[in-house]
Amino acid sequence: AAKDSGLKLELKEGADLAGALAGGKLSVGDVKAVPAGKYAKAALEKLGLWASVEKSLAMSENVRAALALVARGEARLGIVYATDAKAEKAVEVAGVFPEDSHPPIVYPVAVIVSSKNADAEAFVTYLSSPKAQEIFTAQGFTILK
Repeated sequence: AAKDSGLKLELKEGADLAGALAGGKLSVGDVKAVPAGKYAKAALEKLGLWASVEKSLAMSENVRAALALVARGEARLGIVYATDAKAEKAVEVAGVFPEDSHPPIVYPVAVIVSSKNADAEAFVTYLSSPKAQEIFTAQGFTILK
């Protein structure tokens, strides 16, 4: 939600997300093509909220575009990754979906067999380094072991 909106939502079955929109838009990544949009739809469906908000969606080409709609006041609420929300000073987190309401969000990394990039292996090694993990953690990511 917009910074200082005062909106706080407990995202669970029966939540009045449509009422919280107050006639405004719910900004999400495209639910058919954008990973964050797919996770949003999965969570809304699992909590039984999809039907009540589907017609209020403002779908974007990526999660940062969805976030920008909220930051500019063009959408009342948005569903984005917590790490993206943390990076945008014009918004604040109004609610968090339960972890079991959507598939786990993971970012795997590997060097593919056909890679011709001499730096690929070093980059993957760096991503596992304490320095990289410190950066990821500072940005709100959880490191899986």
